[in-house]
Amino acid sequence: LGNIMATLAPESARPPHSQLGSSPSIQTNLPPNRGLERALEEAAASGALNLSSRKLKEFPRTAANHDLTDTVDADLSKNRLADVPSEVCHLVALETLNLYHNCIRTIPDSIIGLQSLTSLNLSRNQLGSLPACLCSLPLRVLNASNNKLVSLPETIGQLHGLMELDISCNEITALPRHIGRLKALRELNVRRNLLCVLPEDLADLPLVKFDFSCNKVSTIPVCYRKMKQLQSLQLENNPLQSPPAQICIKGKVHIFKYLSIEACRSEKMPDSLYLPVMERLSLSRVEDMEQQKKQDSDSGVGSDNGDKRLSATEPSDEDSLSLNVPMSHITEEQGLSKDDSSEHISSLTGTHTLDSHMWTVKVSVLYDRSPACGPPSFSSPPFGLKPRSVFLRSHKSLESVDPQFTMRRKMEQLREELELMEQLRDNIESRLKINLPEDLGTSLMDGVVLCHLANHIRPRSVASIHVPSPAVPKLSMAKCRRNVENFLDACRKIGVPEDRLCLPHHILEEKGLVKVCITVQALVDEASSKQTPLT
Repeated sequence: LGNIMATLAPESARPPHSQLGSSPSIQTNLPPNRGLERALEEAAASGALNLSSRKLKEFPRTAANHDLTDTVDADLSKNRLADVPSEVCHLVALETLNLYHNCIRTIPDSIIGLQSLTSLNLSRNQLGSLPACLCSLPLRVLNASNNKLVSLPETIGQLHGLMELDISCNEITALPRHIGRLKALRELNVRRNLLCVLPEDLADLPLVKFDFSCNKVSTIPVCYRKMKQLQSLQLENNPLQSPPAQICIKGKVHIFKYLSIEACRSEKMPDSLYLPVMERLSLSRVEDMEQQKKQDSDSGVGSDNGDKRLSATEPSDEDSLSLNVPMSHITEEQGLSKDDSSEHISSLTGTHTLDSHMWTVKVSVLYDRSPACGPPSFSSPPFGLKPRSVFLRSHKSLESVDPQFTMRRKMEQLREELELMEQLRDNIESRLKINLPEDLGTSLMDGVVLCHLANHIRPRSVASIHVPSPAVPKLSMAKCRRNVENFLDACRKIGVPEDRLCLPHHILEEKGLVKVCITVQALVDEASSKQTPLT
């Protein structure tokens, strides 16, 4: 009996353990609870709390049994939390908080107690707004993507240390006006929202990455050309009109060139800070205008007042190079008198005291060694002098040289070019009843519009036209070239003279729009001249 009681006593002393083992539901919850306790113990020892992917609906109550006050990194991602746990808001040493992929709808004001928090991940939740108190935290990284945000707090400009902001995949219709105060912002992602306008204040931020793809933006502000540190620009899936799609697909460099040109067009005089950029962009166009003016100007060999000149235009940059030839060498080699050699002509100002008679003698000496040999021959001028050298200009023209004249001339030529562009635009839009985009050269580059213009003037003058389709929105270069060549052939058939026809590369490479204007104007004039006798 004693042995029986001895054996029964330990069993009777263990009723809770026997009952706990007989409950299958409680037994199945043991592994998660043990893992949760182990995670809390590791957080108390290391300062990193990892409760990710545990299907938690609230913060563990057993956390009160552990000292988590020194926790600096908390990961509560991939759970079922409906709110930010109040226990987390009491972890004042917290620097990184990850609440990714929960069911959080609101953020409590008590989060302002996390004054050491630098990184906050709220992505893939159900947030409808962000509280203003969030902008009082020392955040450097804020991720609120894949939520239901319709706006950002106006106080977001208080996040002076914010370097990364991700608010992609929301329903935001406009960015707050104080976003330009985020002077430390390097990366901004507003992808897949409902933005229609980009604030100009972003141009003053040191952005390195900027993604505003999948929005409703139609215009990029021209001031964005000042984003000197920008390396990555994502803008696809936007109804962009300025710059047009043909420019945008070429990349950031072409976009910024377009914006620089638009800035010059919108201002009467270019900004001195970006003047070199404007000159580079319009260099090819200015050269075309200069060549056209050279053809139209007279040779200017003689004039009524006895002045000898070779061109009616003012000296260019190339002419100034010929001023470096020493006058003493020229006078000595040509055997001029001592009085003539003593005359000094400044290489910069061009001032001298020669009268018209002496000027005529010097011209004849320079070109033929004897004044009696008739007019000078300009076929092979000696000493490397150009026929348009300023040495052959009158006293009046040399004194009127203005250091700013070259730039003014280029600006005048640019204005004349813009007038020709508008005339070209009117000729096409009035006849085809269409509205061309701002970038006229890009819209004509594939030759489709020009072929339609030729067919409008004379039906079936272009038999086949390669046009883009929804599946292939951009034509290949070979098809563009065929369209352009067909257009030029149609112009010849209609009667446009060869000397007024542009070349294919003027259209395909957008390097000779002035000549394209001349060709189209000749085509329109030819058509109107043939219609006049009929009427």
